[in-house]
Amino acid sequence: MPSSPYSPTLRHSAQDIAGAHILVVDDRPNELQLLIEILRASRCRISVAFDGAQAYNRAQLIAPDLILMDVRMPRMDGFTACRLLAANSATQAIPILILTAVDKLDDRIHGLELGAMDYIVKPFEPAEVIARIRNHLKKIIRTRLDEYLPDLPDGPDAALVRAAAAVLVRDLRSSPTVEELARLVGTHEKRLSRAFRDNLGQTAGEYIRDTRLKTAQRFLLNTSMTIGDIAEEIGFSTAGNFATAFRERFETTPSDWRRQHGRTGDVSPCAEQLSDA
Repeated sequence: MPSSPYSPTLRHSAQDIAGAHILVVDDRPNELQLLIEILRASRCRISVAFDGAQAYNRAQLIAPDLILMDVRMPRMDGFTACRLLAANSATQAIPILILTAVDKLDDRIHGLELGAMDYIVKPFEPAEVIARIRNHLKKIIRTRLDEYLPDLPDGPDAALVRAAAAVLVRDLRSSPTVEELARLVGTHEKRLSRAFRDNLGQTAGEYIRDTRLKTAQRFLLNTSMTIGDIAEEIGFSTAGNFATAFRERFETTPSDWRRQHGRTGDVSPCAEQLSDA
């Protein structure tokens, strides 16, 4: 009998995927609802698509951390969606976990060859779904840290900075306060602040703001997300606040930066000008 998505054991094991943005793709309402319940109990952010074509379009727009993809769907199946996602520079790095009721070796190999990272066979245990998501998200967090953290010397303070940074980059939309962050990494606010200044030359608040803006550059370059969507995704309250912070940091507006670096996508120029105002 499958474990409850609300069981204490499962909630404990899911703590380190809280805040992750998961795109769930399935055309069967009952199975979709079960996955949503599992992810909601784990405090993930959830987006939904009902076929492969919708999944492909939404993945470009929202840049999820991970995709749970059913195989057998109308209009466009999961395998075709995997092929398109893997061929698009904006989505090719997003891990895809295939959901299937058909446990055939040929299907599993086919999906892996098309870019899927893993398989989950239906009917599934909630604990297995969470464990597989957690394993793949850990790889993403390590990659993000490599992008946003310089090499730090060994030592307890450097370890605090790395641990805190891992918490921050996991969910740029909803970052904890410095006091909450210190508690999550087992220290107090004063020591954590000193560790950031000594190792990075900036406060924890300055680090997260800089990381958000560098992430925004990646979205501007690799996706067709609007300025407003990017602002929301990286944790700014309004597109105007984001545009102001971006201009102060890089001495240009987000839409001008996008144009200068060769990415216009299918974003309305009018909408971008309004967002940059």
